Amino acid sequence: MKKEIVINNMTYQIKKNVKDALENAVLEEKITDYFDNFDYIVGDWAYGKLRLKGFNNKTNKNYKKINDIDNVENYINSFCAYGCRWFILEKVKDNKK
Repeated sequence: MKKEIVINNMTYQIKKNVKDALENAVLEEKITDYFDNFDYIVGDWAYGKLRLKGFNNKTNKNYKKINDIDNVENYINSFCAYGCRWFILEKVKDNKK
């Protein structure tokens, strides 16, 4: 069964949750409508703080090469602390009407 969460009326599937990085209460405080147009949200922990970055599929009208989900592993390895806790959420449904 796929694990899903709802935050700000958006449904996300948890794709990866390395070292139990996903803390719903902290994510709910941090996430804003800025992330509504992204297909994926990647979160990583650095110095005790959650950092978020949005990524898209190539089919998304807001796609930019810097936010290509195909490059997420490079982002994790290059811009996140070595061995950090991190997660990937994929937007499943926009419940806002």
